Amino acid sequence: MSSLAKIAPEKIAPEAPPAESIDYKSIALLSAAHLTDDVNQGVVPAMLPFFIASDHLTYAAAAGLILAQTLSSSVVQPLFGMLADRRPSPWLIPVGLSFAGIGVALAGIAPTYALIFAAIALSGFGISAFHPEAARRVRYLSGSRQASTMRLFTVGGMAGFALGPLMITPILIAFGTHGAIVLALPVIIMAFAVTFQMPRLAAAHAISSNRTSARSLVDEPEQWGDFIRLTVVVILRSMVFFGLNTFIPLYWNHVLGGSRKGGAFALTTLLTAVTIGTLVGGHMADRYGRKIVITVSLAVLTPLMLVFLGLHSFAAASLLLVAVGLALSASNSVVVVMAQEFLPNRVGLAAGVTLGLSMTIGGLMMPLFGSIADHHGLTPTLLLLSMVPALSCALSLTLHEPGTNPPATS
Repeated sequence: MSSLAKIAPEKIAPEAPPAESIDYKSIALLSAAHLTDDVNQGVVPAMLPFFIASDHLTYAAAAGLILAQTLSSSVVQPLFGMLADRRPSPWLIPVGLSFAGIGVALAGIAPTYALIFAAIALSGFGISAFHPEAARRVRYLSGSRQASTMRLFTVGGMAGFALGPLMITPILIAFGTHGAIVLALPVIIMAFAVTFQMPRLAAAHAISSNRTSARSLVDEPEQWGDFIRLTVVVILRSMVFFGLNTFIPLYWNHVLGGSRKGGAFALTTLLTAVTIGTLVGGHMADRYGRKIVITVSLAVLTPLMLVFLGLHSFAAASLLLVAVGLALSASNSVVVVMAQEFLPNRVGLAAGVTLGLSMTIGGLMMPLFGSIADHHGLTPTLLLLSMVPALSCALSLTLHEPGTNPPATS
C-alpha cells in the first residue's frame, strides 16, 4: 500500500502517456541524449594519435587513457543501477551528460598526462551516471515493445561512438588537442533539454514501473545463472570492441600507412557499421530469438577479423571493417534486453552490468594489449584479439532464451 500511495499522486500528471502506450517523444529525447553522451567515448580513441604526437606517449600510455575512461564509466555503473532501482534518480541523466562532455573537453587543454588521465576519468564517471537511469526510463516508456525501443536507445549510443571521431578529427587537425573544448557545448545543451522534460519522464515512470514490477514479480523469476554467463559473454565481446576502437586508427596509420585523417575515417566506418548492426540485430532478435543472434554474430567475427588483417588495400580493408562492425554489434541491444529479462526485478542493475561493468574488462585489458603492441607490433596484437570472439561464442551456446526458467538457473 505504501508504494502505491507514493505512486498515486504522480499518476495524475497531465503529460503522462497512457500506461500501455509507447512514448516515442521521450524515447527519442533519451536516444538523442545517449548519442550526445557517447560521442565522448567515441572521441577518445580518435584523440590518441594527437596525444601521442603532442605529449610523446607510448602505445601503453595512450591505451591507459582508454582505461581511465572505461574504469570510471563502468565500475560504478551497477551502483548507479542499484540506486535507480531503489530510488528513481532522473537527475542523474542531465548531470551525467554534463560531466561526460566537460571531462573530455578539459582533457584537451590539460598540460600533463596525469591531468589528462583525471579529466578523461571524470568524463567516464559522467557516462556511468547517465546509462542505468536512462535505460530504466526507456524500459518504462516502452509499453509492450521493450526490445524494439531499447534498440532505438542503443543505436543512439552507437551513433555517438560513430560520430565522435568524424566530428573531432578536423577540429584537432585545425586547433590541436585544445580544440576538444568544443565538446562541452553539446552536452550542456542536451542536459538542459532533458531537464526541461523531466516532469514528463518522471510521470511516465510512475505509471509504468508499478505495473511492470508487479507483473515481473509474479510471472518472471530471476535467472541468475544465465545472467552471469551472459555477463561473461559481454565481457569477452567488450574486449574485442575496445581493442578495435583503440587500435584501428593506429593500425591504419602505422601498418597500412594511411594518414591520421584516414585512421579517423576507418574508425568512423567501423562505428557506423556498429550502429547499423545494432538496428539489424535487434530486428533479427525479435524475429528469430535472442540467443541465435548472439551466437551467430560472435561465430563469424573471428574469421572476419583474420581476413581483415590479411588485407593491404585501403578500400578492401574499409569493406571488411563494415562486416566486422555489423558482426560485432548485432547483439548490442539484445544483451541489454536479455539481461533485464533474466533479472526482471532489477532492471537498473541489469542495465548497469551489461552497459557498464561488463565493459570494464575491455578497458582493463587495453594497457596489456598496448604493451603487447609496443613489444611485438600492432598486427600480432590484433591477431590475438581476433581469437577472443570464438571463446565468447562457445559460452553463448550455454545460454537459455529468457522466460524458459530452467531449474538450474531459476
